[in-house]
Amino acid sequence: MKILINLIISAIAVLLTDLLLPGVSLGDLGETNGLITALLTAAVLGLLNAVLKPILIFFTLPVTVVTLGLFLLVINAVIVLIAALLVPGFTVDSFWWALGFSLVLSIVQGILNAFDGGKQREAR
Repeated sequence: MKILINLIISAIAVLLTDLLLPGVSLGDLGETNGLITALLTAAVLGLLNAVLKPILIFFTLPVTVVTLGLFLLVINAVIVLIAALLVPGFTVDSFWWALGFSLVLSIVQGILNAFDGGKQREAR
């Protein structure tokens, strides 16, 4: 159940981020395709973050240490660009839009998770 709630929160965050950034598009949000694309994008981003991100962090660990962790932003942007390649209908115009998407997505997910009451649910 928690995975489904996290997926819905991520999809809402992807939709809001699409509305905030003009360089990112989920297609026509007036149709069902935009909502399905948002759910699919959230699922692919979650899968890439679970599988690919630890591998990328491991291989770029020296650069990440030298940059005091700022290189993780680049890794996040690369993951967003890979998701844009995998999900039909999800487009990102450039690396900089992918970087902005990852930053805004993190902020929006943090705000939505705060309203979710996840800590109370975990305590039960």
